[in-house]
Amino acid sequence: MPRIVVDVMPKPEILDPQGKAIVGALPRLGFTAFSGVRQGKRFELTVDGEVTEEILEQARNAAATMLSNPVIEDVVNVEVLDETASEDVAGAPEAV
Repeated sequence: MPRIVVDVMPKPEILDPQGKAIVGALPRLGFTAFSGVRQGKRFELTVDGEVTEEILEQARNAAATMLSNPVIEDVVNVEVLDETASEDVAGAPEAV
């Protein structure tokens, strides 16, 4: 079944305490290349049947009105997930 992915991030001017905690922990775990982290949300909406432009527009409206808080968050991505790519990644061994 096709899925639509919606990514939501805090607006740049909004404090992100989870991101700050993560960026503080990364060096202690040996990850020293990162100077900033912003944590967001990802939603996967499953669609019965084909994803049409009308269904994609409904997903955009849901993202803007229900899945995000427009006062403090931005919807940064709404796209159809490529099922073949996700299956390839899910079955592939992790690169080290």
